[in-house]
Amino acid sequence: MNNIFVYCEVENGIVADVSLELLTKGRKLADQLNCQLEALVIGSNLKGVESQLFPYGVDRVNIADDARLEPYTTSPHTSITVKLFQEEKPQIALLGATSIGRDLGPRVSSALHSGLTADCTSLEIGGHEDKKEGKIYENLLYQIRPAFGGNIVATIINPDCRPQMATVREGVMKKEIVSETFKGEVRELNVNDYVSEADFAVSVIERHMEASKVNIKNSSIIVAGGYGVGSRENFALLTQLAEVIGGEVGASRAAVDAGYADHDRQIGQTGVTVRPKLYIACGISGQVQHTAGMQESSMIISINTDPQAPINQIADYVINGDIAEIVPKMIKYYKKNSK
Repeated sequence: MNNIFVYCEVENGIVADVSLELLTKGRKLADQLNCQLEALVIGSNLKGVESQLFPYGVDRVNIADDARLEPYTTSPHTSITVKLFQEEKPQIALLGATSIGRDLGPRVSSALHSGLTADCTSLEIGGHEDKKEGKIYENLLYQIRPAFGGNIVATIINPDCRPQMATVREGVMKKEIVSETFKGEVRELNVNDYVSEADFAVSVIERHMEASKVNIKNSSIIVAGGYGVGSRENFALLTQLAEVIGGEVGASRAAVDAGYADHDRQIGQTGVTVRPKLYIACGISGQVQHTAGMQESSMIISINTDPQAPINQIADYVINGDIAEIVPKMIKYYKKNSK
């Protein structure tokens, strides 16, 4: 009762990184609220999956294991999640902002009349005073995310309905092991108690998945370009720099919308979240939507003709100038000094 639940995605027996990141955050929230952290895993051939979850401080793993539950289909996963939440009455439920989480989350929140905040960049615990109603709320989940096209950061609360539900993109939260020896409880759910035959009316006959060709998230060096780069051709300069220093090329939403770069390279609230050791921002203004996806980089270098660009406020080093002049010099001197 009143625990924190994290819906964990599993693919080929491996728990998704976004689920482990949410467990890390869930553990911290649970400690603040003095409650337990629980995981919900639904799928097939899940024997031993709890060993991947316990190190992140999970007090109880709820497992629904049935051959009919993999691959993911909407109805059975929704039925299991909704009925379990009705039984356990969690105060907070977290899901990854993946294709599965975006399908499952709204259906569960609608069935429970709980509401849902999508694509959160931060989750915190705090209080709220409703002066109009004369009510004071404590220990609410602050669901924080950019709004109005990334121009502001909104804090959203759900004072009265439970669970407080939110989805979070992969990479937004840090993944940290609590203890390799941590052991929680395993609860195996009787799947037939939670689903009906009608839930399996739709079955997956054939499934195709294409692996991403770009690995920005795990790159330790990223050279990112914004609308200020000017053209797709100018992005070739960033590619050259990235190749020389062993990095990947990223882009802001404005650059992708302008056709300068492909969507799979987009960094920010509507792209991927990254934490490289070095982030070189070229011609990027630094709106909230973008900085939400890269602000935790270890070192940030901003190259911009505008000395007042917002990204300069979070940059460790700022180079004022035209990337058409600066980037070729960086390539030249790096090659010279690396010999």
